[in-house]
Amino acid sequence: MKIIFIRHTRVAVENGICYGWTDVGLAPTFEIEAEQVRNTLGSETFDAVYCSPLSRCRQLAAYCHFPHPILDNRLKELHFGRWEMKKWDEITDPLLEAWYNDWIHLPAGGAESYEDQCRRVAEFLDELRHRDYSKVCVFTHRGVIACAMIYAGLCAMEDSFSQEIDYGSKTEIVI
Repeated sequence: MKIIFIRHTRVAVENGICYGWTDVGLAPTFEIEAEQVRNTLGSETFDAVYCSPLSRCRQLAAYCHFPHPILDNRLKELHFGRWEMKKWDEITDPLLEAWYNDWIHLPAGGAESYEDQCRRVAEFLDELRHRDYSKVCVFTHRGVIACAMIYAGLCAMEDSFSQEIDYGSKTEIVI
């Protein structure tokens, strides 16, 4: 099965803000960026289109002519808990330094670890594998795409954040 992952476009959030599960708005450049994504997808057809329930992904899916994707909470970005919507350099939580040193296993802001996120993405992909699909599109977030790359054996977990996954980018994975 071929899975096309589309990362949402830029958001209307100041650089350096932690916004994982927060439903933030899109940047003023949304239509320009979304048009590029729509052109990248062209006239491709899919057996199914899935989407994170966060509006930054749903709006892009709708712009790309998929107004009713299948929403799945497992496609959300990493949950940063009490760090959500705070500037990284202003977080005073004493656990932040420990998390920087072990971001794979420790829960971010008391909410979810990267390992937890990878497990939920793997659960989603395991279910998808048992469907009678040959080509699927998923509108989602950077962290989810990195987890899918790990699942597909394209990179190791500890190297997954060095992978280039730009806003509005298309990543193809075969499972």
